[in-house]
Amino acid sequence: MNDLHTNLTFPSDPKNVSKVEPFVHDVATRYNLPPEKHGDILVSLTEAVTNAVLHGNQGDCNKHVSISLSRKSDALAISVSDEGPGFDPGAVPDPTSPEHIECCGGRGLFLMRHLSDECRFKRGGRTVEMHFKL
Repeated sequence: MNDLHTNLTFPSDPKNVSKVEPFVHDVATRYNLPPEKHGDILVSLTEAVTNAVLHGNQGDCNKHVSISLSRKSDALAISVSDEGPGFDPGAVPDPTSPEHIECCGGRGLFLMRHLSDECRFKRGGRTVEMHFKL
C-alpha cells in the first residue's frame, strides 16, 4: 500500500470539534481502517482537538488547529497542532492517582496515551503525535 495523507485545518472555535467525527469516518472508509480501531482513533483525536481548541489556543478563533494524518501499511499517524504557547505534558497529574481522582482535567491526555500505541508531544507541547498500529 502506498502512503496516504490527508490534512484538515480550521479556526479554533469549540463548534469545530464536531468536524472530528465525520473526518474520522471519512478517513476510516477511504483508508480501509480496521473497524476495531475506529473508536480509539475517534476518542483520541476528539480529545486532542478539544485540548488544542480550549487549552492550546484558548478558544481564540483567530488561531487555527491543524490535523495531519498519514497511513502506511501497518500504522496510522495523526498529529494535532495548535498556535498556543504550549505546555509541559509531564506536569499534568495522573487523573487515576488517589489525590487527583475527583479533579477535573487531565483525562484527555490519559485517554490519548492509553488508546494510542504511541503518544508524544512536540513543539513545546503545541503538537501531539499519536500512532495506531493497524
